Formats: sequence, structure tokens, C-alpha cells
Amino acid sequence: MKSLFDTVSFDCSKLVTQSYSTSFSSAVKMLAPSIRQDIYNVYGFVRFADEIVDSFHDYDKEVLFSMFEEDLENALNKKISLNPILNSFQHTVQTHKIPKELIDAFMKSMKLDLTKKEYISQEEYNQYIYGSADVVGLMCLKVFVRGNDELYDKLKASAMRLGSAFQKVNFLRDLKADFEGLNRTYFPNTDLSKLDETSKQEIIQEIEDDFKAGYQGIVNLPIEAKFGVYTAYVYYKKLLKKLKNTPSAEIKNTRIRVADYQKASLLAKCYVSYRLNLI
Repeated sequence: MKSLFDTVSFDCSKLVTQSYSTSFSSAVKMLAPSIRQDIYNVYGFVRFADEIVDSFHDYDKEVLFSMFEEDLENALNKKISLNPILNSFQHTVQTHKIPKELIDAFMKSMKLDLTKKEYISQEEYNQYIYGSADVVGLMCLKVFVRGNDELYDKLKASAMRLGSAFQKVNFLRDLKADFEGLNRTYFPNTDLSKLDETSKQEIIQEIEDDFKAGYQGIVNLPIEAKFGVYTAYVYYKKLLKKLKNTPSAEIKNTRIRVADYQKASLLAKCYVSYRLNLI
């Protein structure tokens, strides 16, 4: 029965989310059950694509990515895939009518990670951010609004800015791994080998502006999505604060994280704010 296979596929996407990101999976649990699985499905898809270009160093990444691309196209066209992650993703795409151009933009940015090591111009950087982060925010927004195109259009810009903020925080947090391990430089006009406080603060100001714009969308999200997205927002804001207070030399040499006890405290505060209608 196809329904049983779909259930197994959904479980795989949930497992991928829980295995690769405890923080994100905690935020997803705060979403209403009616939309929770679809966000697992989106995350599973984007995580697998990202893992191909970032982690599988002992294999031919270009071949693997091409295979993944072909399997994705077949899944979307045939509405089924024997790859359970792609099977669950295509289900969410069909259910919430996620535009194909969002998926294509994401895959384009992921493909750049196979060959491109440096982003010189602001335009290149913005295009990469759009494909790697903004469109993921828009995919999730499609799930959140559940067919309300008017609300989607209203919240679209804020969802993109929030996606940008999350991605840029990841870039700053993973500076050492990206620069030394993968030889990548995302921030334009910034010599990461000589990152100083001035450059760091300019990057942080850009992220803070994105968060400010993103928050305006959070307050107008449907009730089913608001608590979960706000929880992710607060967590990433806390991570940004830690990065802001960490000397630039230390950021280059270590991976900053939020301790588990701090995450628990943040979750409790988010719940209180949510219940008191403060967001």
C-alpha cells in the first residue's frame, strides 16, 4: 500500500531532522501537528542536498548531485520516489503547491557549492543567499499559509529576510569549518583570514536588520506556525548575540553554540510570550 510507504518516508524525514539538527527539530515540535510533518519533509530534502556538497568528500560529489537532481525531477513528475526523502518532499510540494522555481533556485545554489569557493560581489552573494535560504523560508511559508495566497504574498518578504538571517548566522558560526575545511568564503569583500571586529560588526548589523524585518512576518503568521517559528527566531537571536560578544579571532578558531540548558530556558520564555500574546 502506498500509504504505508508514505508513512515510512515521513518517518525518514523526521529522523533526518532529529539527527542533523536538535535545535531545529525542537522548534518544529512547537508547530501544530497539522503542518509539522511537512516541515520535516522540507528539511529532509534540503539537508540531503546540503550533505552531498558539504560532507561526502570521499565520493564524486558532482556525480552524486546529478543523481539526486535526476531523482528529484522524477519524483516531482511521477509523484513518487523510491528515495523516501524525495518521496516525502514531493508529497509536500504537491499538497501545498510549492512553486518549482523555488526548488530550482535552491538546487542552483547548492550546485554552486561544488565549484565556487568565493563570492566577490554583493550581487553574487545575494543570489546565493536567495537560493540557499530565502526560498527555503518561502517553501515553509507555503506550508504555513495552507493555500492562502493573499497571506503568502503579504508575508513573503519577511519570510525571505528571516531565511537570510538564519543562513548568515550559520555562515558566521561555521566560519572555521567553511573557510578551513571547505575553502569557502561567503561574505563578500571580507578577508576571513584577517577578520577583525569592524568587519564582524558590519556582518552582524546586516543580520540584525534581517531579523528585524523577519520578525514583522512572525507576528502575522497563522497560529499553527507562530510559536514554532518564533522559537527558532529566538534561538538564532541568542546565537547571534553570543557571536556578537565573541572576539573575531575566537570565531575564526571555534564553533560557537548555545548550551542545552540555555535552549531549555529560551523555550520556556518563548512559551510564556506566546501564551500571553506578546508576539
